[in-house]
Amino acid sequence: MKKLEDYVRSIKDFPEEGIIFRDVTTVLQDANGLKLAIDSMQDKIKDLEFDLVVGPESRGFIFGVPIAYNLNKAFIPVRKKGKLPCETISMEYELEYGTAVIEIHKDAIKPGQKVVITDDLIATGGTIEAIIKLIEQLGGEVVAICFLMELKGLNGRDKLKGYRVESVIQYEGK
Repeated sequence: MKKLEDYVRSIKDFPEEGIIFRDVTTVLQDANGLKLAIDSMQDKIKDLEFDLVVGPESRGFIFGVPIAYNLNKAFIPVRKKGKLPCETISMEYELEYGTAVIEIHKDAIKPGQKVVITDDLIATGGTIEAIIKLIEQLGGEVVAICFLMELKGLNGRDKLKGYRVESVIQYEGK
């Protein structure tokens, strides 16, 4: 049986020279790769007590929904500004070139609910840091953050100190 790393396509010098892009689409387009990814992420949080899975669009949805379904938990989407139909709270965060804004429904998380955040990749940690602030603003408690892949060279864990961070695959570089 193939290892999960074998399903990830690595593209050299994309989006710029010196970068190795880790392409998750090759995991998704293979039934065995997708099952292994979901099962591996789910295994990282199997010992936790929690109420909700939260994930950012779009790849956080891809991995978070099946995990929530398998564990009989609700899934809460975090989306780009203007995409959610009801009252929201928002958070601005830094990107490599500029800023972005994400939102969550104001009634999505109730005070005291325990939350696991899922996403495909941790790079700099900025998006997840903003999601944590939204969850905590609503009174939720982040009990873990689970990624399929981690680019250790970008030090994203530094922004998530004090939280349990899990990643299935770790790459040393950027």
